[in-house]
Amino acid sequence: MQFHHHGYVSGDPRVQPAAGRGLHRPAELPDQTDVLIVGSGPAGMLLAAQLSQFPDVDVRLIERREGRLELGQADGIQPRSVETFQAFGFAERIIAEAYNIGWMNFWAPDPDDPARIVRTMRTEDYALRMSEFPHLIVNQARVLDYFAEAAAQGPGRVVPDYGVEFLGLTVGDEGEFPVEVRVRHVAGARAGEERTIRAKYVAGCDGARSRVRDAIGRVHVGAVSAHAWGVMDVLVNTDFPDWRIKCAINSAAGNILHIPREGGYLSRMYIDLGEVAPDDDHRVRQTPIDEIIRRANAILHPYSIDVKEVAWHSVYEVGHRVTDGFDDVPAGAPRAPRVFLTGDACHTHSAKAGQGMNVSMQDGFNLGWKLGHVLTGLAAPSLLSTYGAERRPVAQQLIDFDREWSALMARKPEEITDPQDLATHYLATAEFPSGFRTRYDPSEIVADDTHQDLASGFPIGMRFASVEVARVADGNAVHLGHHARADGRWRIYAFADAPLPGAPSALGDLARWLASRASPVSVHTPAGADVDAVFDVKVVYQQRYDEIELPLVPEIFRPRTGPLGLADWEKVYAAAPSAWHDSDIFEERGLSRDGVVVVVRPDQYVAAVLPLTATDELAAFFAGALLPR
Repeated sequence: MQFHHHGYVSGDPRVQPAAGRGLHRPAELPDQTDVLIVGSGPAGMLLAAQLSQFPDVDVRLIERREGRLELGQADGIQPRSVETFQAFGFAERIIAEAYNIGWMNFWAPDPDDPARIVRTMRTEDYALRMSEFPHLIVNQARVLDYFAEAAAQGPGRVVPDYGVEFLGLTVGDEGEFPVEVRVRHVAGARAGEERTIRAKYVAGCDGARSRVRDAIGRVHVGAVSAHAWGVMDVLVNTDFPDWRIKCAINSAAGNILHIPREGGYLSRMYIDLGEVAPDDDHRVRQTPIDEIIRRANAILHPYSIDVKEVAWHSVYEVGHRVTDGFDDVPAGAPRAPRVFLTGDACHTHSAKAGQGMNVSMQDGFNLGWKLGHVLTGLAAPSLLSTYGAERRPVAQQLIDFDREWSALMARKPEEITDPQDLATHYLATAEFPSGFRTRYDPSEIVADDTHQDLASGFPIGMRFASVEVARVADGNAVHLGHHARADGRWRIYAFADAPLPGAPSALGDLARWLASRASPVSVHTPAGADVDAVFDVKVVYQQRYDEIELPLVPEIFRPRTGPLGLADWEKVYAAAPSAWHDSDIFEERGLSRDGVVVVVRPDQYVAAVLPLTATDELAAFFAGALLPR
C-alpha cells in the first residue's frame, strides 16, 4: 500500500482523501444523479466501490432494505473473486475470517452394503494449483460489508441510500439526464413518499425478480428443471468424519453437497429433495425443515447429524436462465445504452457450483470502470456497448456449465457407471468455476492475437495472471499483479529486453516515446493531472534486482506525482524474486527475451500484447479505446 505521497498521513491509510462529489455529498437522495445503482447485492456494491474511485461522478445506490444485509444466501468465493478483493484492498482481511477450501472428498454407496456410504476419493481443491489465492466460504453479508467500506472510503464517498424502493423507469431521448426513475421511500421520516429521480445511467443490480429488467422489457430465457433441493446453514453435533471438509455425497437416499463455513462450526448442506412432479406448482418449496433434516440423515447413513440450530434454510428448484439482453438497447438500435442489468437480474442458476456471487461481481467490475471512463470524458459512450457484448456470453457459459454440474450432482447410484467421474469432472473443469476461463473477444478494448506469441502466458482477453517479481527499490519479492488497485487506471507493463538501464535498448526507445507528446500518456491524460493518472506504467527487467541501478531507469517508470512531486519508487521490478528461484516471470509467462509490452484494462483483463518497438500500434489501440484530452 502506498500513501504519504500527498503529505504525511497519521490515520488509517485505507481511507482515501475525499475529492470531487465526495467533498460535499448530500445526505438526502438528490433529484438527479449521474449513476443510479438499484440494489446493494454483490454487483451493486462492487459497482459503487469502483465508481467511488471516480470522484467527479455523482453516484447514488438505492436499496429497499432499511440497512445492511445481515444474512446472505451466497457464500462461495472463487479464487478470481479473491483476486478482485485484492484489487479493492481487503483480500487479506476476508481470507482471515473465511473458511479455506483445501480439499473436496467424495462419498458413495458401499459396494458391499449399498445402504451405507463410504469415502471413495480425496482431492485437493483446484485453487491450490492454479492461483496464489484460495477458494473460500464466507457469508455474502461480509463481502458486501467490505465493498461498502471500500465505497465509503474512496474519494467519492459512496454510501447506500437505504429504505428506498425502485418502482419503474422510462428512458427519454433528450437531455443530460434522460432516465426518469420512480422511487418510493419505505422507511424513515419520508416513508410513503413517491418521487422521480433523473439519471444519466441506471444499473439494475436488484436480483432475480428485477424490476429494472421488467422496466426495460427484458426477459429471462430458460426454464426451471424438475428437481428440488433443500439448503440449510446448521450448527450440529455429528459422527460424520468429514464434517469440516467439502464433500459430494451420493447415496441410495439421494445426494448432498456439504460445505463447511466460516467460524469453525457452521456448515451449509444442499440436500436432494428429488424429482418434482409436473403438477407440483412449487409446493415443494413448502417442505418443512424437519423433513429436510430427515432426508439429510437418510443420505448420511450410517452417520447422522444432531441439529442444534438452523441459522437459515430454503428450498429451491434448479433454474437456468439468461436475460435476452444486458442493457436497454433494442437489437440494431444506433445508440449507446443507458440502463444495464447485472448479476441475478440477468442470469440465474443453481447455487451448488458457487458461481452466482462471483460472476455478479465481475459484471459490476466490468461495468464500473467503463461508466467512470465515459462520465469523465475519457471514453466515448459507445464503450458502454461492450458491457453486454462481453458479459452475456460469460453468463451463457455459466448456465451451460451449471446445467451439466447440476445433472451430475442429482444422479442416482444406479445411473453412475464410474464412481470417480464426478471428481474427475470437478477437477477437469476447475478453471471455469474458479473464474479463470473468461475470455473476451476482440473489440475496441481487446486487441487481436497477432503478437500473442510474445507473451503466451498472458492470453489476450483473459485476466492478468500475477507472478512474483522483485521490487528493485527494496529487493522485496512481491506479486506484480497485486500492486494494481481497482482505481480505474490502465496498466502498461514493459518487459525489458536484455540490456541494463543506461545502455542502448528497445526499452529505452519505448520509454522516450512514452514520455513524448505523441504517446497515449500525453494524449489521454487530462491537463494538470499526474502523469500516471490514467496509465500506470511499470517496467520489469530481466536481471536480478541488485543489478539494476534506479537512477539509470527512464523517468517514465519513476514518475513524480502528487502535490509534493514525490518520485514513485514502486514501478520498477526485476524478473526473479530471489536468487533461490529456478525460474522468473519471463519463463513462467512465456515472455520474449527481446521484450514485450502487455496492456491490462482497469478490470485486470489483458487488452493487448505488443513488441517494445510497436509504438504506432500502441498509439492506435488507445486511439480506438479512449478519447484525447
